[in-house]
Amino acid sequence: MLFNSIPFICFIIGTVFLYYIIPKKVQWCFLLIVSYAFYTIADPRYLIFIGVTTVTVWFTSLKVEKINTEQKAYIKEHKSELSKEQKQTYKDKMKSRRWRWLLLCLLLNLGILCVTKYTNFAIRTINDIFSGAAKLKPVDLIVPLGISFYTFQSLSYVIDVYRGKQEAQHNIFKFALFVSFFPQLAQGPISRYGDLGPQLLAQHRFDSRKLSYGAMRIVWGYFKKVIIADRVVTGLTTLTGSTEYTGAYVLCAMFFYALQLYCDFTGGIDITIGIAEAMGIKVTENFKLPYFSKNIKEYWNRWHITMGSWFTDYIFYPISVCGPMLKLSKWSRNHLPAGIGKRVTVYLSCFAVWLATGIWHGAAWNFVAWGLTNYAVIMISQELEPVYAKFHSRFHVKGKVGYEVFQIIRTICLMSAIRMFDCYKDVAQTFKMMWSMISSFRISTFYDGSLMNIGLTASDYAVIAVGFAVVLGVSIIKARKGSVRERVYNRSPLVFYNLMAVMIVAIIVLGAYGVGYDSSQFIYTQF
Repeated sequence: MLFNSIPFICFIIGTVFLYYIIPKKVQWCFLLIVSYAFYTIADPRYLIFIGVTTVTVWFTSLKVEKINTEQKAYIKEHKSELSKEQKQTYKDKMKSRRWRWLLLCLLLNLGILCVTKYTNFAIRTINDIFSGAAKLKPVDLIVPLGISFYTFQSLSYVIDVYRGKQEAQHNIFKFALFVSFFPQLAQGPISRYGDLGPQLLAQHRFDSRKLSYGAMRIVWGYFKKVIIADRVVTGLTTLTGSTEYTGAYVLCAMFFYALQLYCDFTGGIDITIGIAEAMGIKVTENFKLPYFSKNIKEYWNRWHITMGSWFTDYIFYPISVCGPMLKLSKWSRNHLPAGIGKRVTVYLSCFAVWLATGIWHGAAWNFVAWGLTNYAVIMISQELEPVYAKFHSRFHVKGKVGYEVFQIIRTICLMSAIRMFDCYKDVAQTFKMMWSMISSFRISTFYDGSLMNIGLTASDYAVIAVGFAVVLGVSIIKARKGSVRERVYNRSPLVFYNLMAVMIVAIIVLGAYGVGYDSSQFIYTQF
């Protein structure tokens, strides 16, 4: 049951309606049933995978918490008898027990993720390396819907329990709801238990304002998805599906993909957040106007925020403070130039993060190259910060509107270029097509009618342009004055509802449906 299908819309309406008429004390039970029903409809076989993750993570969290409790009780009981050394020895022993349970849980669940998503990637790589030998055949494996999202979300919970930042949930069904909450199951965001768990279990009274806000957020998500993203993808598929489209066509594809990805991904997150908000549940925001960023580091603080924070908290920091890294840090400070020595560990930790980020996004070398290119650009930018500072102090452009617009455009262009690794079949073709923007660029492509032969008509371009203008206008207002829907609702609920009705009509009339359009799924459901 796809997010942009009529059955799913009916599913949402029915769920929200029933959620408010059933007894409030069983609302969380109803959400659990609905979430598992949603997952069962997608494919009953998926239940095995999400069930294993739920049970193993829940059981491990209880074991880790039990060891913590035993440790506290033992130290309290024998406080006067234990020396400082004995106490530390006991703590190390208990920490080792906790770590073994956590490690077993991590290996099992990350193993499931890796086997389902990356087995065929490994087979393709082996076949490429040993090209003269007999070829290994791809394996037909099930890749459960949203496995990356619910795996990472579950593991963040058990790691937080291990660190003592989160109490374990003793009711397995309540924990299962956190893992399987259906609006965010397919494409995130990656929530933390402390933020989402208590809200899922709380009792929610009907609130017309929250329902209205949620409905508007859902409609806005569909507006971006079916009017813009699903229309742009038609031309994008043509441009990236053949090596004949070089030069200016590649530049066009670059910006087509930037627009499609933004409207597709943020549209899906808007629907997720809107469904939850309609039921009084606040889901973490995943985007903060990323295309207004002035550099790539800022961009990644605004784009897919929950993924970035997950990699920071559970990969970057643990690697940065592990024993071998601390030893390396000490050595590099003593033996390397001061400017480099103190940043070696940061370089390596960031490398691990971006390598993992690339692999997380897809089982192909394109995504590895994409992740490492982001890493290289960010590291180079950080190294050039003294140069930027001198430039700003000499020319006094920092803070000027024109210069900030230039920074924003520069960031969009750079990010759009890096994303071309997503669009072509392999790394070599990506570089070849990007080089063609220099070697065979023809400006006439933009006005000689060539772009009318890629599956988009004049009316399609007009709808895309108007839709883009609406999204841009709303984004500018939001950046300057805050939430647009709240401002409109507070001034006039009637105008708010009329505006929502107009958007619904626009979605029905202008939505990209039928032959030539692929509105089958949101991009991030594959992750």
